[in-house]
Amino acid sequence: MSWTVSYPRVLPERRPPGHEPRAPRWTLVLDAPTSLLTADYLAVQLPERGGPAEEEFLALARASADGPESTELLVATGPEGTVELVHLAYWKDPTAHERWLHDAPLPTWFDRLDPATATIGAWHEVLQVHPDRFETIYSDPRWPFGFAGCRGTSREPMTTNGYFGAARDRFPVSAIDPLEAVGKQVRRTDVPSRGRRLRVECSHDTAVIRSGQFWEPAEGEQLVDYEHNLQSKLLTGMDHLREHPTDTGTLSLRILTSLDPASLAPRRETSVLGYFHALGELEEWAASHHTHLAIYEHAIEAKRHWGDARSVVTWHEVVVLPRSARFEYVNCVPTTGLLPFAPTLLTLP
Repeated sequence: MSWTVSYPRVLPERRPPGHEPRAPRWTLVLDAPTSLLTADYLAVQLPERGGPAEEEFLALARASADGPESTELLVATGPEGTVELVHLAYWKDPTAHERWLHDAPLPTWFDRLDPATATIGAWHEVLQVHPDRFETIYSDPRWPFGFAGCRGTSREPMTTNGYFGAARDRFPVSAIDPLEAVGKQVRRTDVPSRGRRLRVECSHDTAVIRSGQFWEPAEGEQLVDYEHNLQSKLLTGMDHLREHPTDTGTLSLRILTSLDPASLAPRRETSVLGYFHALGELEEWAASHHTHLAIYEHAIEAKRHWGDARSVVTWHEVVVLPRSARFEYVNCVPTTGLLPFAPTLLTLP
């Protein structure tokens, strides 16, 4: 059994008449009705890897393991050469998430961190949406990435893929809501964020994508193809988005490397966490820019070439946020996350 949200379609779907996908794909389904989905990113911003601050963060993360339905440990290169160690946790139960925020050592540490005396930065970005504002795609159903790591979920085959606009069609709410952001985001270069705790309010219908690449099982020709061909195309596309934020609507973009939670060794697994002013701007890049077309065509051809033996897995999950999303930054570099684009900056005590 599975549960899905459905609305009578008022707005036309993007699927071309008679469309048949060029490659099989799967999507996440929930086993039971769910009111809110939560992805909680809590990170420490360090001058470099190692040291007491990292050890404290990791100890707090381990002590906070009771509660999340799925957790991951990730690392990214932050702004101005910093290192960001990220604890990512998922829930399908918003009340359980609220209890974790109230009781667990890691979020308690973040809430009590004094920006005036902190020697490191920290940030907390919580993505929380109704399932009708959530969509996924997986090139292989056998691996539980992202929300799929939560119990009470499964992956089912679909045909809403292989055409530009398919991601929008996979949002149940797109049947009745155009998901259009208003106005434009303006980048600020003078955010006084050091020594302060700032809360950011995103614009309504901000789009967030976590796009994953997993090549741990790959070897031989497939490993070479990913590391020397597809990976370089991916990085070229990410560079374009970061270097042209005004044209692409890119608000924030991080390349995250998954870490083994026990050894802290990097895995052959990465994901891109990108925030966009509007879903339409992300769609425009995907549909028309040569950097994304190169990624898309390579992935399709690789699947055709190796078929079921394909050992490099790609996937993504996208949410379109309501205005009430919570993002909080303590003593961070001014260009961290959504700080440069924040329409509202609230200084907290």
